[in-house]
Amino acid sequence: MKKEEFPDEPKVEVRVTADGSPTLFVPALNEHYHSQHGARQESAHVFIEAGLRPLLEAGMGQAQPLRLLEVGLGTGLNALLTLEAAQAAGAAVAYDGFETYPLPAETVAVLASQWQDEPMLATAFARMHTMPWGLPLMIAPEFSLAKVQKPIQAVALPANHYDLIYFDAFAPEKQPELWTEDIFHNLYYTAAPGAVLVSYCAQGQFRRNLRAAGWLTEKLPGPPGKREMTRAWKE
Repeated sequence: MKKEEFPDEPKVEVRVTADGSPTLFVPALNEHYHSQHGARQESAHVFIEAGLRPLLEAGMGQAQPLRLLEVGLGTGLNALLTLEAAQAAGAAVAYDGFETYPLPAETVAVLASQWQDEPMLATAFARMHTMPWGLPLMIAPEFSLAKVQKPIQAVALPANHYDLIYFDAFAPEKQPELWTEDIFHNLYYTAAPGAVLVSYCAQGQFRRNLRAAGWLTEKLPGPPGKREMTRAWKE
């Protein structure tokens, strides 16, 4: 994406979605961070239930931390719901989140109110948005987070490392540089054998690029307002 299309600190607006949870809207892109049908329910459906839950039920995160990569950390919603599910399962998680555009402090302050009735997540949310970039930190017991403020294309990813990948970039027509076959080759390289990748996107070209990079793919029912989503895995 060209710099003039998405400046270093793009203007964002907080908007409430249909399930009462907030999302952000980027006027320059005419794009929301999450589904307008429900930000929290979309995140839970796509990333937790289709991605994380099966791994937790298989016992991952018990003997050693489950290693998770997110492309598009955004508001931190996926990370916090992952923390909630992992703590309920008694699992440890090492979470790396890539995000090129950190949120303005005033936006973080508005978003914080959604967690006021969930003290553990409220504390983790505050730590997440005040911690330094580039250093892993424990934001809750058995849950470490490293925020990476670099394009994922600019980072040498470790081989055979991650057990689960959340691919939550803006839609292909908004950030086409993140939906290329090369990107999915790099993610395949960094995925451990048997690793899973999940995304809200079900676009045909997206799945073809995944398969060209070596991933096996399947379509799953999408969250409310979306017919399908994608899950992929590395044999």
